[in-house]
Amino acid sequence: MTAGHPASWRRYSLAAFWRRLLSPWRTRRLLEAHLIVLFVLAAVASTTLFLSCRQAQHGAEALASREAPAVQGLAATRLAALRADQEAQVLVRMNLLGVAGSDEPYESQLSAADQGLSRIADRTDQDLGTVKGVLDSYSDSLSRAASLRDEPLMQKHKLTEADSMLTRPTVGVVPRLDALQRVQMEHAEATATMGRWQHGGWWLAELALGAMALTLLSALFVLRDRCGRDWNPYLLAAFVLTVLLAVVPLTTTLSTGNDLKEAVKDLRQITDVSRNSGPRLAEAQQRVTETAEEVRRKTADSAWTDEVYQGTLVGGLMAIVLPVLGLGLRLDHDYWRRR
Repeated sequence: MTAGHPASWRRYSLAAFWRRLLSPWRTRRLLEAHLIVLFVLAAVASTTLFLSCRQAQHGAEALASREAPAVQGLAATRLAALRADQEAQVLVRMNLLGVAGSDEPYESQLSAADQGLSRIADRTDQDLGTVKGVLDSYSDSLSRAASLRDEPLMQKHKLTEADSMLTRPTVGVVPRLDALQRVQMEHAEATATMGRWQHGGWWLAELALGAMALTLLSALFVLRDRCGRDWNPYLLAAFVLTVLLAVVPLTTTLSTGNDLKEAVKDLRQITDVSRNSGPRLAEAQQRVTETAEEVRRKTADSAWTDEVYQGTLVGGLMAIVLPVLGLGLRLDHDYWRRR
């Protein structure tokens, strides 16, 4: 008969094994031990889960609101500055620099570069004052060159001076922007990457939740085996909640992490395009704009971590309260009142 029902035999063997393992304990002490263990595990799991979710949420928010716009802004500023120089050189070759109405193309690019730096000033910890000052000096040199249309030698001198301010190694606008871009990309990658402590927090939370689920099953078994109570709604609800806490926040964080990695890959592409555009600056600007929209979409997809974070906070508190109610009420009704 038992050979024909291996599943039933396994269930019976497991129940018999657990019954023998718990047999030295008196029922009251056993329930009290389960209550203490559940409280400790729930507190550890809820705390680590809360901290891990908060860190993931902060990382997603920081990338979307600070790091990504800063990387995009630096790339756009670099391309706009180079595009302004390109437009000015075209006017020089056509002998139109300084002619009324002809300066609009490079002036609009200079304005875009200046506005780009202003927009990201509060989104980066790096000092933009120096590069903004050099960019202003470059703009001033171009303006003076335009005003010297009737003095070719002086105009050539000012154009050479402007070109030096733009491309001079280390101290020019472009090299300074390159250095800022390298640091900003490092910040973005660090923000989107889960560190060792974050990994440890998730492992601890998942292990605590797994141990809590097993302890809840053990408590339900004790209540059924020794107290004749088949169902305890508080412990059943706590078990379901424990499974949800073990699955939903982790799944959300992994999905968000993948979105952030893809966003960082796009940010790296934006930086590479701004550095390797060659003379095709207009096309590079268009590519940067399109990729920036893609980054915004991907970082917006991770915004729902805020809802999961709030749900984890509420669920963590309930995971502490429900087992205490389930076992505490039973102990109070069957044992503590009889003292």
